[in-house]
Amino acid sequence: MAEQLKMTGIKKIFPGVVALDDVDFRLLPGEIHALMGENGAGKSTLIKVLTGVYDIDGGEIELAGERVRFTGPLQAQQAGISTVYQEVNLCPNLSVAENIFIGREPRKFGRIQWSETRKRAQASLARLDLDIDVTAQLDSYSLAIQQMVAIARATDVGTTKVLILDEPTSSLDASEVEQLFTIMRRLKADGVAILFVSHFLDQVYEIADRMTVLRNGRLIGEYRTDELPQMQLVSKMIGKELEALEQIEEHAKDTTAVERGTPIVEARELGRDGAIAPFSLTIHAGEVVGLAGLLGSGRTELARLLFGADRPDRGELLIDGKPHTVKAPRDAMAEGIAFSSENRRTEGIIGELTVRENMILAMQAARGWTRPIPRRKQDELVEQYIKALQIRPADPERLVRDLSGGNQQKVLLARWLITEPRLLIIDEPTRGIDVGAKAEIQRLVAQLADGGMAVLFVSAELEEVLRLSHKIEVLRDRRLVEELENGADVDADRIMQTIASGATT
Repeated sequence: MAEQLKMTGIKKIFPGVVALDDVDFRLLPGEIHALMGENGAGKSTLIKVLTGVYDIDGGEIELAGERVRFTGPLQAQQAGISTVYQEVNLCPNLSVAENIFIGREPRKFGRIQWSETRKRAQASLARLDLDIDVTAQLDSYSLAIQQMVAIARATDVGTTKVLILDEPTSSLDASEVEQLFTIMRRLKADGVAILFVSHFLDQVYEIADRMTVLRNGRLIGEYRTDELPQMQLVSKMIGKELEALEQIEEHAKDTTAVERGTPIVEARELGRDGAIAPFSLTIHAGEVVGLAGLLGSGRTELARLLFGADRPDRGELLIDGKPHTVKAPRDAMAEGIAFSSENRRTEGIIGELTVRENMILAMQAARGWTRPIPRRKQDELVEQYIKALQIRPADPERLVRDLSGGNQQKVLLARWLITEPRLLIIDEPTRGIDVGAKAEIQRLVAQLADGGMAVLFVSAELEEVLRLSHKIEVLRDRRLVEELENGADVDADRIMQTIASGATT
C-alpha cells in the first residue's frame, strides 16, 4: 500500500543539540500509527518539522506521493494535515463555535453567517457525541471539553488526509476517551491516516495498528502493535529494562514510619460552594497523601484551597496546629507550602523565559522583587536542580518552551523545590510524560518524603497514587468520600468501588 505520508532521513539541529538524526517515518492511509518515545526522544520535533513549525536541516517529506515542505501549520492544514496538540491551542475568550471555525467561517457577501457557523459547530460536535452550548465562551468549559472542541475543529476540515493527535486524551476521562476512539476508528475507515502520540500504553495497544519508536532523536524501529509486547516497547523507549517503578512501589509500601505528631496542615470542614464540599484532612511531615478520583471529582479544587489559590467560604485551616487564614498563595508560601499546578502551560512555565529564569521565579517572589537573587546564587541553585532532576538538555539559558513536556514539568518542580517547602502539593505531575520521566518524578516524590517533606499528590492514575501514597483520600462528585490507609488490602479495584458507591466517611 502506498504511503499517505513518508518522511526520509529527517535531521533537525538546534544549537548544541541534534534533535532528530536521520529519522524515517511512514504513515499509511486508513491506519492509526502511534509515535512512541520518552520526552526528549524527538516526537514533538518530528511533528513540528512535518507541519512547518521548524525548518528541517536534512531529509525529505512526501504527502500522497508528492514532495512537500511547509512554511507553517496553516499551509500544512491547507494541504490536508490537521494537528491537535497536547496543550489546548484555542482562544479561551471566544465562543465554542468561533473556535471551531476561526479563519473558516461561512460567509455571504463577505460577512460571517453566524447562524450557519453555530449550526455547523453543533453538527461537528455531534459527531463526537458532544452536546454543549456552542455560543458559550470556551473557557467556561473544563479542559476536557476544550480538548474535545480542539479535536472537533481538526476533524471538521473535510480535506484532512493526515490527522495528528498529540496526547489528545491527557484531559479526558474514560468515557470521553472511548468517544474519541470511536471517532478515530470512523476516520480510519474513511481512509484518514492518524498519527497518535500518547504515554498511556494501554490506550496505544487498544487503538494503534502500528507504532514507531524514537529514542534520543534516533529511529529505533517500526513495529506492528500486536507483535510488540508492552515490556519490550518500554525497553526500546528507555534503552533498558524498566524496574524503577516496581522499586518505588516496594519502597513506598515499606515506608510506614511516618511521624504522627502535629500535622503540618489540617483542614477541618474546609469547603467552597460550587467547588468542593466541606472536608477534613491531615498531612504530616514525611507523609505522601494521594488524592484519587475521576475527572471533575474535586481533586484540584481541594488542592487549590490548601494553597490559597481559591478562598474557602467555610471551615478552618490549621498550620502546625494553629488556625491560619490563607488568603492568597503568598500566605501559603510564607508557611512553606508550594503548589505545582496541573496546567503547566497557563499556570506554570513561562515559555519566553529561560530554564534558569523559570526555576528561580517562586524563590524570587517569596523574597520580593526589590531583593533580587544574586546571579551566582541563581546559577548554583539551577545547576544543582538540573543535575538532581536530570533535566535535558542541561542548558539553563535555553528557552523553556523548547524543552519536551516532561522536562518542562521537571523545571516546574525545581521552581518549587528551590523554595525548600515543608508541604509540596503536586497536581498531575506525570500527566502526558513518558515512562522514564514518570519513574524519575515518582522516585523524587518518595525521596522528598524520606527527607521529611510532606507531599499532597494528585493523579488520575490510580496505580501511581497507590505506588506512592501512605494514605489515599478518595473523592467523588466534589466530595471527599473516604480515607484509606495504604496497604496490602488496598488496590485499584477497591478505590474504584469506593468511587462507584459514593460512600461517605
